[in-house]
Amino acid sequence: METRQFGTTGVEVSPITLGSWPMSGDRYGAIDDTEAVNTIRRAREQGITSFDTAPGYGTGHAEETLGAALAGAREGAVVTTKCGMVPGPGGRNARDSSRASMLREIDDSLRRLRTDQVDVYLVHWPDPKTPLEETMSTLDDIQRAGKTRLVGVSNFDVPLLERCLQLRSIDVVQVGYNLFDRRMEREVFPFCRAHHIGVMAYGSLAYGLLTGGFTADTTFDPTDWRSGGVAFGQPILGGDNFRHNVELVNRLRDEVAAPMGLTVAQLALAWVLRNPVVTTAMVGARVPAEIEENVGAAQVHLTDDDAARIEALMADVAGQVDVFRPFSSAMEVWS
Repeated sequence: METRQFGTTGVEVSPITLGSWPMSGDRYGAIDDTEAVNTIRRAREQGITSFDTAPGYGTGHAEETLGAALAGAREGAVVTTKCGMVPGPGGRNARDSSRASMLREIDDSLRRLRTDQVDVYLVHWPDPKTPLEETMSTLDDIQRAGKTRLVGVSNFDVPLLERCLQLRSIDVVQVGYNLFDRRMEREVFPFCRAHHIGVMAYGSLAYGLLTGGFTADTTFDPTDWRSGGVAFGQPILGGDNFRHNVELVNRLRDEVAAPMGLTVAQLALAWVLRNPVVTTAMVGARVPAEIEENVGAAQVHLTDDDAARIEALMADVAGQVDVFRPFSSAMEVWS
């Protein structure tokens, strides 16, 4: 599998990243840990080198699962984890990017991941209660201590990114991006291109919508975060929007993907990877078969005509329903 570089850092990763939130047993329903470990190991066999996790996924459970799966096979794996999200009242995560919290979190993450260094360490969400100077200087200290190779942020808008760069360099930015969520194309992607910042695109399959596995009658378990119908500010998973979007996915499958010999998931991932700003597209998987399908997207190169057909279908549906809501603020709590 061809690799891509995070900005100008020299750190190369596979174009597909396996994300571990669905393996956390938290917010996506129960998970078979054995299947999760097998999925991670199968991803490695298929050429995936990039793995994303966070202590906020199942209160460290996702990190523990990734650590177990990579035990004895850490070499060559690029591991990204995060900080700044801690258990809060009512079982919800709270933001804390203070120095004390970050220093505690990195050591806890290294222990759970069974390693002495991660490759990328990200601030998970902006923390309005902690001065950005404190957060950035703590990232400096963690990097100088050799506990991470690269540092970055997740879910920061351009004004916040500009403030970050006044304090220190940023290697990686992680943001949501998929066919239903194009908000990052407006400001964040041009900023990252101009400053040579690597981009990890999460939600590349629109939180399952672009897998092709949903029908108009699909419902989510009440414990599944998607049951609210809104995905990171986008009302794409509920009501009439959801039904229209399922119809669009079916059209993408029948009119574009199938004639190319692709699944709709492979088409959607190839579309994300077509953007030169994107270093790696993140996907979630819970069983080996899911990651095997996704890996095929790394070999797909969409032509301008392919992209035009996709855009025509998206425009047709976007004219009927509200699927492209403006990105209001990275400071919002979307959970």
